[in-house]
Amino acid sequence: MRSLSHTVTPEQDQRTVKSIALKVLRVSRGQFSHLKFSGGVLVDGLPARADQRLRPGQTLTLTLRDEDRADRRLPACDLPIRIVYEDEDYWIIHKPAPLPTLRSAHQTGPTLEGALYAHLHAPKDFVFRPVNRLDKGTSGLMAAAKNAHAQQLLQKQLHTPAFVREYRAVCRGRLPAGEGVIDLPIGKAGTGVKRAVLPDGKPATTQYRVEKEAAGLSLVRLCLTTGRTHQIRVHLAAVGCPIVGDYLYGESDPRLPGRFALHAAYMQFTHPLTGRVIRAEAPLPPEIAALLPEEEG
Repeated sequence: MRSLSHTVTPEQDQRTVKSIALKVLRVSRGQFSHLKFSGGVLVDGLPARADQRLRPGQTLTLTLRDEDRADRRLPACDLPIRIVYEDEDYWIIHKPAPLPTLRSAHQTGPTLEGALYAHLHAPKDFVFRPVNRLDKGTSGLMAAAKNAHAQQLLQKQLHTPAFVREYRAVCRGRLPAGEGVIDLPIGKAGTGVKRAVLPDGKPATTQYRVEKEAAGLSLVRLCLTTGRTHQIRVHLAAVGCPIVGDYLYGESDPRLPGRFALHAAYMQFTHPLTGRVIRAEAPLPPEIAALLPEEEG
């Protein structure tokens, strides 16, 4: 359970509870409506109305609760999970591969959602709130929020310069230059999950820098400036350099059972509630690093 508080300033004299909640504490209208009916709106410790006008020095407190949205059917998955960063509002989790992020009609086995639930000892009020997501076959850093308010605020940073995500991939062949930008529109290829470069697709831009070349493979660092589904996978395949092991846009590889050579290696964002810059890194998994031979001394 998370509480947000604000002490009214002289400049905010006579503003309503609702105005301060929405414009200063930045909760959504839906969240505020829920808080009103759950007793989560207090002024100086006493229940308050939305239209109540506030005076300087008074403190508005909003208590965020998720219990009514918790999924009691969520199975716990006893899998090792690595929390790279944690505070009152967020986790940054190192997701292994192959592991789906969420349950779905097609994913009924172990998930990152279930692994976090088990790691936290199956709390009754658990609600999994991912900020960004990774494909089943991709490993690396994912952010998840501890309450709806924190999730909503951080998701606003996604696909902006404030939220930086860097990936590392091993792909086949050589990219056109040591570094550059792939700027190709992406759209749905049929009715399934597959995407493709299409003239009428949505704009998609991927920056890349080659870090190493060996044995017909390239180790590449990539940064997304847009967030299309399968963007890195589609872009690299489109320029003739599919990711090693990518069974959808290239070929599977027995060295990478169930996964491909794509890893979310770095994450940086500005904490929406504290203003701190949060940074996290995850080293390249050994099975991906082993694809390129070591340089001889």
